[in-house]
Amino acid sequence: MSKRGGRPVLDAYKRREILAILSMGCSRRTAARYVGCAHATIQNTAVRDPEFAEQLARAESKAEVGYMKSIQKAAGKEQYWRAAAWALERRNPEEFAPRRPDVVTLDQITRLLAELADVIVEETPVAEYRKNILKRMEALAAAFHRTHKPQAVEDEDQP
Repeated sequence: MSKRGGRPVLDAYKRREILAILSMGCSRRTAARYVGCAHATIQNTAVRDPEFAEQLARAESKAEVGYMKSIQKAAGKEQYWRAAAWALERRNPEEFAPRRPDVVTLDQITRLLAELADVIVEETPVAEYRKNILKRMEALAAAFHRTHKPQAVEDEDQP
């Protein structure tokens, strides 16, 4: 590995090694350890070299596609139904992933707010107060929905 302006630069051989390791499904940290560089060196090289960045993305995607093909093939066999369950849990966690007992879903919060609104309507005698309270609750629910959309889990090992 040479240095350019005090920064480590990956030579062509190390870049090929990194791409091969990533295409097998290993992480960038593993690739960095294997070629003897820092994890950040791979990322910094990708930032400076868009072609290398594209090659990294393709290598990582290749491994992911390979894994999914294997899971899909296994899931096609009845005795390996767990492969299908695993894929569903990860592709659509809101619907299929197991939850800890203390986790509240967005749907449960929405139902709770609707029930709370019913209580307020029934227990608040002044119509104008009810309307104001319900308006504020609707705004609160809308804001919550905007800021709490399900997000993909990202690999901690990836930049």
